[in-house]
Amino acid sequence: MDKKELINSGKVKSVYNSTDDDKVIIEFRDDMTAGDGARKEVMTNKGAYNAIISAKIFKVLEENGIETQFIDLLEPNVMLAKKLEMIPIEVIVRNIATGSLVRKYPIDEGTRLEPPIVQMDFKDDEYHDPMLNDSLIKALGIATQEEIDILTEKALEINESLVKFFADAGIILVDFKVEFGKDAEGNILLGDEISPDGCRLWDSETLDMLDKELFRKGKDNEVMDAYVEVYNRIIPDSEKVI
Repeated sequence: MDKKELINSGKVKSVYNSTDDDKVIIEFRDDMTAGDGARKEVMTNKGAYNAIISAKIFKVLEENGIETQFIDLLEPNVMLAKKLEMIPIEVIVRNIATGSLVRKYPIDEGTRLEPPIVQMDFKDDEYHDPMLNDSLIKALGIATQEEIDILTEKALEINESLVKFFADAGIILVDFKVEFGKDAEGNILLGDEISPDGCRLWDSETLDMLDKELFRKGKDNEVMDAYVEVYNRIIPDSEKVI
């Protein structure tokens, strides 16, 4: 399927219209960024690993009754997806306290969060993705209370499925972010990606990091090894393409 005009070029992905008006083509680039894009490097095959990992996760979620925008993986780093009007909210689910949570609140590193925390941030680099609450979301006209409730419910359903999925691969799902959008009928679907870029993943035995946090900490030479490790653990040999 041929690309048409570029719709959006983000920090690590480019989205194109396709020859089918209700579909888009998402290209996962090899860019790695941190600090709202202030630091940027290019990592060989990073886009392909993220695309393949995301495709696998979307398939798992679809099998568990969670509708996503994913349709097919056209190339190792190119995804065909349903066209969505994205909701400018990052929905973050936290299972273990770390990162900004322990920096900003009196909670100990490594605390297991039961039930998980669902956090919503305004997706806007200009404002540095500030945290939202229901009142702010409604005041900004981003979503209704019904839609907020749907986002929360879907995020928790995703978490339940992925905690088990990663546990089976010897990985702890510490936290993750997801984004949603509306299709032409107004249905809210999971979109964007779920990959080591937007998850904190720890090895179940060693607690070693297997995600983008390594890049944030300046461990650039370890990042792709971690991504490849996640890929090898969750992608069966019969589905490996790189």
